[in-house]
Amino acid sequence: MAVAAGRARRGARLSAAALLAAALLALALLALPAGRGGGGGEGRSGSPPPLPSGLREELRQRRRDLRRLAAAAGGEVAAGGGLGCGDLSLATGVSVLGWGFTKVVARAALAGGGAVALKSVHGAGREVRQCLQRYGAPAGCRRLAAYKLLKEVTLLQRLQHPGIVQLHGQCYDDSGDPEIRVTAMIELGSPLEMIQLLQTPWEERFKICLSLVKLLFYLAHSPLGSIVLLDFQPRQFVMVDGNLKVTDMDDASTEELSCKEDNDCTLEFPTKSFPLKCSTIGKCEGINEKKNLFNAYRYFFTYLLPHSAPAALRPFLSDILNATGDLRYGINETLEAFEKVLHLYKSGLYLQKRPLHLKDFISLKGFRTVEGEDYKCWPSYSHLGCLLSVHSAEEAARICNSQSQCQSFIVTQRRTWTGRPLALFQSSLTDLIPDANAVVYIKRSASSGERL
Repeated sequence: MAVAAGRARRGARLSAAALLAAALLALALLALPAGRGGGGGEGRSGSPPPLPSGLREELRQRRRDLRRLAAAAGGEVAAGGGLGCGDLSLATGVSVLGWGFTKVVARAALAGGGAVALKSVHGAGREVRQCLQRYGAPAGCRRLAAYKLLKEVTLLQRLQHPGIVQLHGQCYDDSGDPEIRVTAMIELGSPLEMIQLLQTPWEERFKICLSLVKLLFYLAHSPLGSIVLLDFQPRQFVMVDGNLKVTDMDDASTEELSCKEDNDCTLEFPTKSFPLKCSTIGKCEGINEKKNLFNAYRYFFTYLLPHSAPAALRPFLSDILNATGDLRYGINETLEAFEKVLHLYKSGLYLQKRPLHLKDFISLKGFRTVEGEDYKCWPSYSHLGCLLSVHSAEEAARICNSQSQCQSFIVTQRRTWTGRPLALFQSSLTDLIPDANAVVYIKRSASSGERL
């Protein structure tokens, strides 16, 4: 028991470099023809049958890809978290969250508190099934699928950004078993639900798009070079504490398309195609960056940016949509355009000069109203009533005047991610509560019929 515990502790401290080295060795041994590699001769009793040559070649290619990733990082590996096999063995409450082409994802509670997402090879997934149809070698096919998870772990160890899920640790076990067992322990998030996002306030949807742009800027200038997300879909992202993060990196690539002439560099999408230039080094210029950006446009920007945006910001947002939809902007210009919109919104410069509305209200300082269920507005920060982000009391007064139900409002102490306050709009005067830091604004027309 003590020996097993010691092994578990050593597994928990397996370094990122050691994990990669062990994985490369395992893939290398399996890729060798029978009779080579560590004396595992073909005639030895119990030896597995030789792998088909095609499968051996695929394993060699994947080993080369892993080595290339390691070389691109200059041998330096960022911290991959402190969790290992010992922590995995003590995890409880494991429940499957979902599965895909290659991996299955589960949730697990850690013995020391908190929870993580566990990623492992999906033995019945399409990746393994298709390999079995081609080669009929179960152990080799599972190892081939394990490569993708090893690649993802390697990328997560090297790429550090708020828009990428954190790797908390990994467990690698190749103790004499013909099948590599790899489990990645990553930051737990909730699936991205686009329908729900469409019902959230514009400010929150803009935050998601801005976070995505910042992520794509990082990927375009990453330590590994320009990285493309080949399987760019909303399902590859999760929300963690209100922040968008990419969670699936096994289909990411640092390779840019090789070319001999410009005709080799057409970027194809279902409804559009874009001609790109072939560089002097034989690579399609900016193809990874542009592919990411157009996918962000068609899966995120078109749905989340324009709806219920402040009227004065819509021309700027239309420019972003048009320029990214036509790929006239690169990621640098796109990030600059987003930051300009953010500045206009946070500073209140987007507010057009209009007649003052606050003069239509009586201010009652030192009081606040009781928050309760009231009339609804869209998109509200509360399902109980009308709670909206505003730049100032003047903007809140304009909103209140535009809503027939509104008779009073209060600018609360709560703030959004931009630092803007939330204003609560109400249809009638409720009980007033003393609050030295609050001000209740009441429509003059309403106050004439109410007793204050």
